[in-house]
Amino acid sequence: MAPVTMPPVEAAKTIFTRLGYTVSGEGTDLRAERKWRTVQVTAVADDDTMGRTLADGGRDDGPPFRCFVTWDEHADSLCRRLERTARTYEWAVISVGDGDAADDNYRVIREDVPAVA
Repeated sequence: MAPVTMPPVEAAKTIFTRLGYTVSGEGTDLRAERKWRTVQVTAVADDDTMGRTLADGGRDDGPPFRCFVTWDEHADSLCRRLERTARTYEWAVISVGDGDAADDNYRVIREDVPAVA
């Protein structure tokens, strides 16, 4: 497994590229675009970087869709933090496991969106 101190940037790029998105950007903040949809993708290494990433509320000034990519052992913690943070965007977390994202060794956790009556 990759060291947890390194954000899963390559896994994030691989996953979104395989889903048909054009991925741009450097470092841990990426932009994934496909047809009409733009997703801000942030690779998060661990609980410490998670706190710094969300300290500003997850930057509400970006696209209305956000995806955070992190290692399996940090996914639940990240989801709990996102649920407690006031945001203006829809979010999802991609939890990356051992191995390579090219092997489809990841899972997607979506924000619970209340049903509209």
